Amino acid sequence: MKKKNLAALLLAGAMCFGLLAGCSSSADSTNPPASDPGSQATQPAETGDVGGTGEGVTIKIGGIGPLTGPNAQYGIATRQGAEIAIEEINALGGIQFELNSQDDEANGEKGVNAYNNLMDWGMQILYGCTTSGSCAAVAAESYNDRVFQLTPSASSTTVTDGHDNVFQLCFTDPNQGKTAANFISEHKLATKVAVIYNNSDDYSTGIYQGFKEAAEGLGLEIVSTTTFPEDTTTDFSAQITDAYNKGAEMIFLPIYYTPASNILIQASQKGYEFSYFGCDGLDGILTLEGFDTSLAENVYVLTPFDTTSDAAKSFIEKYKAATGTEPNQFAADGYDCMYALYEACKKANITDGMGYAEVCEALIAVFTDSGFSVDGLTGSGMQWGTNGEVAKDPLIVQIVNGAYVNQ
Repeated sequence: MKKKNLAALLLAGAMCFGLLAGCSSSADSTNPPASDPGSQATQPAETGDVGGTGEGVTIKIGGIGPLTGPNAQYGIATRQGAEIAIEEINALGGIQFELNSQDDEANGEKGVNAYNNLMDWGMQILYGCTTSGSCAAVAAESYNDRVFQLTPSASSTTVTDGHDNVFQLCFTDPNQGKTAANFISEHKLATKVAVIYNNSDDYSTGIYQGFKEAAEGLGLEIVSTTTFPEDTTTDFSAQITDAYNKGAEMIFLPIYYTPASNILIQASQKGYEFSYFGCDGLDGILTLEGFDTSLAENVYVLTPFDTTSDAAKSFIEKYKAATGTEPNQFAADGYDCMYALYEACKKANITDGMGYAEVCEALIAVFTDSGFSVDGLTGSGMQWGTNGEVAKDPLIVQIVNGAYVNQ
């Protein structure tokens, strides 16, 4: 299949931009910006539909992610990115997307409940989940029912293992860990490293395991390994002190940006000086409300989102106009998911009269076709294997003067 030029699609979709900022589904008062996790946690989940009002075939896409609770900033970002893509896609004519977003609060049981609600609604394709734990629970259901599933950000291998219908747009956890270890070693950033990770989270644990395995063969000494039980943990005094006492030069943080921000704050308060390296979950720390971004100066982040491209700049402008915030990697992942589904639906000739099982088999055939690739904000020439993993190059950035600088 001929690769699609994302920049051209952005220009073609520009006609809808003037309407985007006024679209209640993207930025209404019941869904505050992704940079405000405190206010998001108090808002009701959105269950309304977005898009699907134009001429042509309308495909019903179900979305699942945390829209309330402590992880809402991630689910809301992926949803808002997806909504911007849908506005553009629907403005092109032809295939139309209708998105119904459901809240799972990053909880597997609630994710399955959301999935059942979407099945009752008539979902043909599943977009989600945002977090790995919920996604793994839902993947078991979608596999049995034969519903095609594309997740923007659930990166654990448990999501795709044994599920030929589930595909990832994000890097897998072990690969992130190995990439980080290789970069630290190659660029001689540190020889003694501490790791702080969430041992109750598949995402965090998977990255740590990949990092540990690679570090052992690279001469990186992991002098301190400490854990915490949940993303709502706020006191990291013991973990930081252990890293300091054992002589760590760098702390590796395979965690999300909210707990990472607390680690940076508390290390500074103690007067401890470390360098830091985070993975894609750290992308977004610069827009976290109330966080002093100077504390993140020189932090390294592994991310797929290159904000310097023309396509990314156009997306950033639209996202800021629609939400009032800067987009992070999660928003870009959501955007790319919709375009990947759009290209696949066109190639497979998906129609609104097809049942979800028929759609599933058709999309599996397209996504595993070596001739199918997608250019997006988070990767050029993205392709998928039969294991559901995406092939694309990671990007390492460093925060310099409050902005990402490609390394």
